[in-house]
Amino acid sequence: MPTISERRQTFRALHESGCFAIPNPWDIGSARYLQHLGFKAIATSSAGYAFSRGLPDNGVPRDEMLAHIRELVEATELPVNADFENGYADDPDAVFANVQLCVKTGVAGLSFEDSTGRKDKPLYEIDRAVERIRAARAAIGASGVVLVGRAECFLVGQPDVDEAIRRLVAYAEAGADCLYAPGLRAREDIAATVAAVAPKPVNLLLSGPIGLTMEDCEALGVRRVSVGSGLARAAWGGFIQAAKELADAGRFDGFAKVTPHAELQEFFLARTRT
Repeated sequence: MPTISERRQTFRALHESGCFAIPNPWDIGSARYLQHLGFKAIATSSAGYAFSRGLPDNGVPRDEMLAHIRELVEATELPVNADFENGYADDPDAVFANVQLCVKTGVAGLSFEDSTGRKDKPLYEIDRAVERIRAARAAIGASGVVLVGRAECFLVGQPDVDEAIRRLVAYAEAGADCLYAPGLRAREDIAATVAAVAPKPVNLLLSGPIGLTMEDCEALGVRRVSVGSGLARAAWGGFIQAAKELADAGRFDGFAKVTPHAELQEFFLARTRT
């Protein structure tokens, strides 16, 4: 089992060249299966985990989220990037304290949002957002954790690529190691974002069929591709379809493509023997 320090070094090295996929499990089982498939790193999904707990996204309390993050860190040998919402605080000093707690879970990376959670003012003013990035950077210190600065413009109803880029450039200058504007779709916008923050790496969110492959992402200069709650929602999609067919029509067609019990049993038995 690699140490936390070794995982952090491995994770940082992944951002130096090429393009890697960083899928998002929502529990121990899905995390272990992703390691089995050969992925080099994983990331938590705040929405994926929230749905599994019967909560909406952004509805998981800080301490419960920290426990979940630690659980996934301990579940595999892979570097884990934490989706740590907006740091669970507005004030930079409180952000500092909360990010320190997240670093102590053993994560190799930490994604940090600039959204407020308020409908009337969904994004922090850029100066305030920069202060919060600096606080997160100070909390990470020399731990080796990769700080991912996020511009949430597209996710809060402000799909302005120029504003997203303005924010990401400011976050890069404030100490973010990797930059991320979830919601980018157009190739020209992705390429412009990559160019604006270069040489720092860019994370791209892809959780639907928009015509891009990992090869396309690498050609655009993207360093890593995450899927957010996409895998969790894919699982929910299969569950909902099968459950609705049973409830509405008394049919079992939705079970046609289920993974055999024996296959899953053998997979998890093998993990308990090691």
